[in-house]
Amino acid sequence: MSHNLNVLALVKDGERYVFTYDDNSVPELLQTLGRYAADPELNFSWYDAAVLSQRVRKLKESADAEMDSHPHTPIRRIA
Repeated sequence: MSHNLNVLALVKDGERYVFTYDDNSVPELLQTLGRYAADPELNFSWYDAAVLSQRVRKLKESADAEMDSHPHTPIRRIA
């Protein structure tokens, strides 16, 4: 079972949005991005949510591919 901690951040107009999540909580993170985008009190747009969601999915695909190619390597590198 993997317990990797991932960090996703967005700095926009002086505001910082930092999300920490593990590999098992990606669906919850994606829901959170949607909730933030729908909140008129936040300076977080649907475009921001889409860009970050795409980044999360690409990182997960990249990490999965790397783990498949090196199944016995305990260290995972994420760009």
